Amino acid sequence: MITQTLTGGCLCNKVRYSVKAELIQFYFCHCEQCRKITGSAFAANIRANPAKIKWLSGSEFVKRFDYPGVRYFTKVFCTECGSGLPFINEKGDNLYIPAGSLDPETHIKPGCNIFWGDRSAWIEEGLSAPRFNGFDE
Repeated sequence: MITQTLTGGCLCNKVRYSVKAELIQFYFCHCEQCRKITGSAFAANIRANPAKIKWLSGSEFVKRFDYPGVRYFTKVFCTECGSGLPFINEKGDNLYIPAGSLDPETHIKPGCNIFWGDRSAWIEEGLSAPRFNGFDE
C-alpha cells in the first residue's frame, strides 16, 4: 500500500480538501447503487485506510447522504454544485475518494472493475464507440 497526500475539490471550487492516506485500491464500481448515486455508468473511487479529511475551504457546503440497505451507500457532495467528495464510511473502516474530485496532477491508475456483472448493458459499446475531443467533431 502507498501513502499519498491527495488534494481535490468540487466543480464550483467552493470546497477544497486534502487527505494523506494509505491507498488500498482504485476501482470502477458498476453496481446499480453506484450507477444511481453517480448518475453515470460506474463510480470511480479510491479506497483507502481511514484518514482525516482536511477541508481547506467550503466545509459549510459539504453534505452527507447515507442510504441504508443490505449494503450501505454514502454520498458526500457539495451543496452548491453536487460534486462528489471524499468520506469515511459509516463503519469507519474505509475512506472513499471519488477519483473525479482529485486535482489533475494525480497519477493514480484504476486497478479493477468490480460488480462487472451488474454493468450497464451499453457500457462496452460506449467504450468502443468513436472518440472525439469535444462536441463538434
